Amino acid sequence: MGAFLDTVKYVNLNTVLFSYSFFLSESSSLLSSCKLRRQFYLNGMHKPGDVILGGLFEVHYTSVFPELTFTSEPNQLSCQGFDPPGFRHAMTMAFAIDEINKSSHLLPNVTLGYSLYDNCATLIIGFSAALSLASGREEQFLLQENCLGTPPVLGIVGDSFSTFSIATSDVIGLFKLPIVSYFATCSCLSNRQRFPSFFRTIPSDVFQVRAMIQILKRFGWTWAGLLVSDDDYGLHVARSFQSNFAQSGGGCLAYTEILPWGDNPAELKRIVDVMKKSTARVVIVFAHQIHIIQLMEEVVRQNVTGLQWIASEAWTSAAVLQTPQLMPYLGGTLGIAIRRGEIPGLRDFLLRTSPDLHHNNNNKNTMVKQFWEHTFQCRFAPAPAGWMEAGGALCTGDEDLKYVETEFLDVSNLRPEYNIYKAVYALAYALDDMLQCEPGRGPFSGHSCATLQKLEPWQLMYYLERVNFTTPFGDQVSFDENGDALPIYDIMNWQWLPDGRTKVQNVGEVKKSAFKGEELKLDEDKIFWNFESKKPPQSVCSESCPPGTRMARKKGEPECCFDCVLCSEGKFSNETDSLECTSCPEDFWSSPKRDQCVPKTTEFLSYHEPLGICLTTASLLGTFICAVVLGIFIYHRSTPMVRANNSELSFLLLVSLKLCFLCSLLFIGRPRLWTCQLRHAAFGISFVLCVSCILVKTMVVLAVFKASKPGGGAILKWFGGMQQRGTVLVLTSIQAAICTVWLVSASPMPHKNTLYYNEKIVYECVIGSTIGFVVLLGYIGLLAILSFLLAFLARNLPDNFNEAKLITFSMLIFCAVWVAFVPAYVNSPGKYADAVEVFAILASSFGLLVALFGPKCYIILLRPERNTKKAIMGRGTTKT
Repeated sequence: MGAFLDTVKYVNLNTVLFSYSFFLSESSSLLSSCKLRRQFYLNGMHKPGDVILGGLFEVHYTSVFPELTFTSEPNQLSCQGFDPPGFRHAMTMAFAIDEINKSSHLLPNVTLGYSLYDNCATLIIGFSAALSLASGREEQFLLQENCLGTPPVLGIVGDSFSTFSIATSDVIGLFKLPIVSYFATCSCLSNRQRFPSFFRTIPSDVFQVRAMIQILKRFGWTWAGLLVSDDDYGLHVARSFQSNFAQSGGGCLAYTEILPWGDNPAELKRIVDVMKKSTARVVIVFAHQIHIIQLMEEVVRQNVTGLQWIASEAWTSAAVLQTPQLMPYLGGTLGIAIRRGEIPGLRDFLLRTSPDLHHNNNNKNTMVKQFWEHTFQCRFAPAPAGWMEAGGALCTGDEDLKYVETEFLDVSNLRPEYNIYKAVYALAYALDDMLQCEPGRGPFSGHSCATLQKLEPWQLMYYLERVNFTTPFGDQVSFDENGDALPIYDIMNWQWLPDGRTKVQNVGEVKKSAFKGEELKLDEDKIFWNFESKKPPQSVCSESCPPGTRMARKKGEPECCFDCVLCSEGKFSNETDSLECTSCPEDFWSSPKRDQCVPKTTEFLSYHEPLGICLTTASLLGTFICAVVLGIFIYHRSTPMVRANNSELSFLLLVSLKLCFLCSLLFIGRPRLWTCQLRHAAFGISFVLCVSCILVKTMVVLAVFKASKPGGGAILKWFGGMQQRGTVLVLTSIQAAICTVWLVSASPMPHKNTLYYNEKIVYECVIGSTIGFVVLLGYIGLLAILSFLLAFLARNLPDNFNEAKLITFSMLIFCAVWVAFVPAYVNSPGKYADAVEVFAILASSFGLLVALFGPKCYIILLRPERNTKKAIMGRGTTKT
C-alpha cells in the first residue's frame, strides 16, 4: 500500500521547499537564544518522558490548503475526514510505550514519552511533522556552548506511505535519525546509500512479489495479468514482478496495465477490455483500494467473471470491496496481508481514552479531542458558529466509549497495529541495549559508550541495526543489512458464504527465517474457489508439454507460449516441459512415446524366427537326404550303376554335399567370433571339395570315353584311384590355404551394425578382407566353370552313358545360383545377407544332389531291371 498517495497532484516542489525553510533556525546576530522562524500547526498528541519517540500516522485522510503567504501570520492547514483506524494506530504506539514504561526488565530506569502527529494523508503535512519531530517544538531556547543534550526525539515510527517515507528519509536521514516505518513497502527504500537510517517492520515489496510468485507456482499459474497503480509503489512492483516471475516462477505476464488516478472511464474501459480478451485467468493487482473501487465499477458494467484475483497487502483487507454486489466477481480472491498479531490489553487501553487525560491548556493534544467529537457527534466549547443553532450537542468529556459502536475499538484484526507495536519495541530494545553498555567496552571510538546526556542519533541507529527479540505472539524481529525486518505475510482468502455473508479467511502464511529461508504454508482445504468446479482455475498460455516432447517457442510471443514438438527418433525427454530432447545411448532407442530409452531390438538370422526355422529345416533335410543316398549307394555298392559311376568319388561327393548342407547352419544364430571365422572357411572348403569331386568325375568320364576308342587305353593310367584322390586333395588344399591366409591376415569378426536401422542393432559378421572373400568365391567359381566346360564337351557321349549330361546340368544350376547370389548378397542388409548366402548354399547343394544322384537313385530303387551291366553298356556297345 505504501505509496497510494505517491502522486499527490496538489503537492509541488516549491511547497516542500517552503516547508523545509520552517525547519531552519537562525540567530542572525549570534544572540544568546535561537528562535524558530515559523511553527507548524499540526494535530498531535504528546506525553513527556526522559526519552521521546516520535510517530507519524494517518488520522485524517484529506486536507484543505489555505493560500500560501509570506506574512508573519501562520498558515493553518485544515485536516478533514477523521479515520478511526488511523487514530487506533496512533493509540497503539501510545499503548506500547505505556506497556514498556510498566515493564521491569526493559528500560527500568527510563521513562519513554511520545510526540505523535497526524499526516492527514498529505505529503507536505507529513513532511512538516517529521521536521517538527527532528527540530523540537520549543519556539525559543538558549544556546549552549557545548551543544550537548538529548535530541528532541530519538526515533520516529512512521510514515505509513512510501512516498512520504522517501521524502522524509531523504532529509531526516542526513542526521542519521532512525525512522522505523510500519507500512511503507516500496523496495526502493531498501537502498542503504540513499536511506541510511530507514528501517521498517513491514516486508519490502520485493518479498511480497516473491510471496505471490510462490502462490502462482503452487497452483501452476504461469500466465497472469498485472495491474499496478501509477506511483512509486506500483511502478517499482511492475519492474520487480516482470523480472522475478520469469526467473523464479517460470511464468509470463499476459499484460501489464497502469491504473489511472482520478476519474478516467475511457482508460478503465480499455484496461477491462484487455482483461476480458486475454486468455489469462489470473489477475494480480498492486494498488490502493480506491483504484480497485474504480476498476470494479467497469468490471461489473462489462460483467467480466471467471477471474482469479490476487490482491496485494494494500487492499486485501478492504472491507469496502467485500459487498454482495462485488463478491460474484471478487469472491475467492487470494491476498497477501500484513501479519496479524495479538496485542493483549490493547482494547482495555483504548477504552480508557479520554479527553480529560490528554487535553491541556496549550491545546497540543488535539487528536483525542477530534476523535471524541467524531465518535460522539458533538463539539467541545467553544462550539463553531451555528453548531448549537443547528441542534448540535456539546461534548462534556464524560461520554462512555463502552456504549458506542466504533471501528476504533475493533482489535480483532490487528495488522498495521502489530507492525507499530514491533516498531516501538525495536526502538526500546535498541535503547535498552545502548544503556547497558559498559564503559570502556563500548562499540564507539576509544571503546566508549553512548549516554542520554551525550547521545547522537546515529549511536542509537547502531544498536537498532543489531536488535533481535521475539514478540509475545512468537514472531522474531530483527533487521537485515537493508533495514528490512524478517518478512512474514498472512495469506487471505475472500469467502462468499451460503447465507450471503462474506468472510476473509486466513489460509496460510509465507515467511522468511534466518535458517530455513522462504517458506510457504498453505491450507488448500480452507480456500474458497469462486468457480463452478470449486477447484483452482487453469491459467497457462500453453499447456505443459508431456514427457516425450519438447517446448518450441512461438516467435514473437512470450516464452510461456510454445508448441509441444515430439522428440525425434533416437531422442527422449522424461520430464514435463523439457526444453531439449536428450539422445539415447548407443545401444538404446527411444520408445514410441519418446519418453524413455529402451534397448534396441537385435536382429540376426535366428533359429527361433520362421525364416531361420525354414532354412535350418532345409539344411537338415538336405543332410538327411545325403545320408540316405549315401546309405543307398553303400548298400548297392556292388551293383553296376554304383560301380559304373566311380563309387569312391560318389561317396566322397556325398560326404562333401553333407558338409555343404551342414555349414549353412553356421550362418544361423547370433554371430560369435568362432562362427564368423568358421562359416566362410567351412563353406569354401566344403564346396571346393564338392566341385573338385565333380571335376575329377568329369575328367574320368572323358578319359573312359576316350579309352573306349581304339588306341585310347593308355590314357586311363593317368586317372587311377590314386590320381583321383590326389587331384581332389590338391584342389581342396589350395582353398584351405586361401582360407588360412584370410583368417590370419584379416579375420571375419562379429559386428553390431546400426547403419541399416536406427532402432535396431544388426548383428553380423564383417568379412574382414573383401579380397579374401572374393578369392574364395572366385576359386570355387573357377572350378565350377571348368567342370561345366568339360561336362559340356562330353554332352554328346552315348545316351546310356549320360554322366556328362548330368554333370553339365548340375553345374549349370550351380553356376546360375551363385551368379544370382552375388548381386542379391550385396543388396541385402543385415540378416537377409546371411539368409541369401544360406539359400545359395542350400539351392546349389540341392541342385547338385538332385541332378547327380536323383536319376541314379531312381534306377537303383525303382528300375532295378536297368541296374545291370548289359542295360548300362548294351546300347552303347551296339552303337559302337
